[in-house]
Amino acid sequence: MTSQKPYLIRAIYQWLQDNQVTPYLLVNATLDGVQVPIEYINDGKIVLNIDPDAVNNFHADNEWISFSARFSGKQMELFIPIIAVLAIYGKENNEGMFFTDDEISPPSPTKPSSLKQKRPGLKIVK
Repeated sequence: MTSQKPYLIRAIYQWLQDNQVTPYLLVNATLDGVQVPIEYINDGKIVLNIDPDAVNNFHADNEWISFSARFSGKQMELFIPIIAVLAIYGKENNEGMFFTDDEISPPSPTKPSSLKQKRPGLKIVK
């Protein structure tokens, strides 16, 4: 069976929005594939405001969370593998879901690791 984590992240995100709470994402910025502004990383982690008013083109699937946001006025594309998400919670009340390292399962020998897959991207088709 597939991991519950991406489904839980999407559900908590929607629940926080439905309750007018600002969704924050806590990310382990030390894992391969994480693309976030390095100047905002603290102790290997970064907290990101993923409220629709703060980000553009938010997309969350079973492998990645991606969006664009401004940091010090500069637009940046962020890519976060689901495995790197440590928590999703509300800024105002800290309610949400926090994940432990136990939920990060090692890759199966018969299946390739999701981190070895290329991050989402656009390709020009003529």
